[in-house]
Amino acid sequence: MTALGALLLALAPQFVAAPPPAEPDRLRASPIDWEALDPLPYRIQPQVTPQMASFVADEMREGRCTPPAPLGGKRRVHADVAVLVGAAASVRATIPRAINCPTVEQYAAGLVMGFARDNLSRRFAVEGTWYRASMTFDLPE
Repeated sequence: MTALGALLLALAPQFVAAPPPAEPDRLRASPIDWEALDPLPYRIQPQVTPQMASFVADEMREGRCTPPAPLGGKRRVHADVAVLVGAAASVRATIPRAINCPTVEQYAAGLVMGFARDNLSRRFAVEGTWYRASMTFDLPE
């Protein structure tokens, strides 16, 4: 074997392609214990409007999300968002719960940010605490 051949043989393990990473499971168990989070302490509970539900329905209709199975003749999409409260009852961070529909997850997180602006009870919203905001979108038939 030549010196070049020996060198190439010695370096070969460095150039072997690694197997592709496994596909992440979007609905794997969350590190967040959603049931343990207290509800976000709104002063005035926000309401999901028909326009908001229409956006979610459009995402389903356009095939960006899997529509939920009807339950009792209605289709509903439920979204949870973990919310970290900061100083003066402000929102420092939001983390939407995976529902296999990234656009609706992010939409819900954005809605919560807007709903919470100047609408959290300073008496009950503790700085540095995580809470859960939940909303349900009733989809038009």
